[in-house]
Amino acid sequence: MTPHTRALAATLSALTLALSAGLAHAQSQGVSKDTITLGSIQDLSGPLAGFGKQVRAGMQLRVEELNEQGGVNGRRIQLLVEDSGYDPKRAVLGAQKLVNQDKIFAMLGHIGTASNLAAMPVQFEKNVVNFFPVTAAREMYEPYHRLKYSFAATYYDQMRMAVPKLAKEKGAKKVCSIYQDDEFGLEIQRGADEGLKSINVTMAEKTTFKRGSTDFSSQVARLKAAECDFVVMGTLIRETIGTIATARRSGYNPTFIGSSGAYTDLIHKLGGPAMNGLYATMTVQNPYLDEASQPIRFWANKYKTKFNDDPTVFSVYGYMVVDAFIRAAQKAGNNLNTDSFVKAMDSMIIPPDIFGSPEMRFTAQQRLGSNVSRLSQIQDGRWKVVSDYMK
Repeated sequence: MTPHTRALAATLSALTLALSAGLAHAQSQGVSKDTITLGSIQDLSGPLAGFGKQVRAGMQLRVEELNEQGGVNGRRIQLLVEDSGYDPKRAVLGAQKLVNQDKIFAMLGHIGTASNLAAMPVQFEKNVVNFFPVTAAREMYEPYHRLKYSFAATYYDQMRMAVPKLAKEKGAKKVCSIYQDDEFGLEIQRGADEGLKSINVTMAEKTTFKRGSTDFSSQVARLKAAECDFVVMGTLIRETIGTIATARRSGYNPTFIGSSGAYTDLIHKLGGPAMNGLYATMTVQNPYLDEASQPIRFWANKYKTKFNDDPTVFSVYGYMVVDAFIRAAQKAGNNLNTDSFVKAMDSMIIPPDIFGSPEMRFTAQQRLGSNVSRLSQIQDGRWKVVSDYMK
């Protein structure tokens, strides 16, 4: 070998080592010998700030419990949270900061469909997992990507299973809908349409509203004029309350059913007695401080003591998202990196928890843990579970 060849070989060897070191570093971004740095993007100042703050608190509670117990395989978790204001552009900026500046290992519990879709490319470019986003959109696991993991039964599947079941039980004569004219509302509409096909029913009337609307009188008048006795709701908090309150004032009382997007204690707290009778699909039970279940009651009071606020289903989402991450990180072992984490998740079985969540299973091809949901109804000012999981 000539001196020139030896020099070239040495240079190539050095480059290969540098490249390998760089790849290894990229694989383990956010993991040091004693810390795992995680990120989350929440709405802390926009229309879903109530939800976002609750998710953050639930996450913080589980992180603090873990750190008090010594961490994951000796590593404590550091959780960094950015505010999107429910704006996809701000979500991208938040993701860029968390991924490129703070060097997070994974993004956990990011709230909102549009915000997740905007932020994921920033994460995936740096091999950062999008873990259990707080949205029930199908895009959170479709199309397949090795860095996508979702826990929420989709709005589509929730409605596809629940609407025909409840419509038959109620002997509905005219099934209709009101929904937000964006992907959130459309997914609920599509799922309801698909489910109704199974009982040979088509929607008698469909009405829509723009995101941010506060007046639903024209939509309610249209549903009432069409004599709809069963109304599917592609609505969140304000729109659910506004629609039902408007209907009640006019003496119009059909069966109302919403998705998990409407399953929140804010509906009955803000809407009052008029909300009694509303059905919604859900997977995780809202934790009331006086809940009959002792484990839920204990957890709810622990949360209340720490945050001086009643926990909600979104507090539970935050808690269970971090808990699931901990299970996978522990299974991945001491050599925690993206590859070992993905490998651990791809054979992961997460058992039902105290809040009634269904068992979740993941494989190399299956990135949604479970697609089943059940029904709750507001009775006497609180949510009561009224069905088993629908399959």
